Amino acid sequence: MSAVTAIPASPPAVARDHFRRRLALETDCADVASALASGPPDFVLLHAVGSEAAFRRRHIPGAVHLPHRLITAERLAAWPTDTLFVVYCAGPHCNGADRAALRLAELGRPVKLMLGGLTGWADEGLTFSEDLSPMGES
Repeated sequence: MSAVTAIPASPPAVARDHFRRRLALETDCADVASALASGPPDFVLLHAVGSEAAFRRRHIPGAVHLPHRLITAERLAAWPTDTLFVVYCAGPHCNGADRAALRLAELGRPVKLMLGGLTGWADEGLTFSEDLSPMGES
């Protein structure tokens, strides 16, 4: 018996529910890129960490820069309450997106985490924005 099979796999219904819950909380770079390429997104892509200068140097096209520490009900009032926020940070070594997701959920906002962050985006060979306008607005 290998280490893989030493603990039996969950029944399919348990696995289905587990992965459905994960997909309700997470998305990936490829899905975000596809959504962005197909027209105006049905979510707000939130760059959740770093300084304005760092954001200007490298961010995902269409992202809004709002570090997790600055997420407030007042700032979120710019979007309808049912707006889905997709948050990302530098990558797997960064927990800024998790902090942003927690803050958004605490404020009653729908949220998903984009797995991989900037590192995952680069690993997928996707391009970064050259938009240098303030707050990612064009």
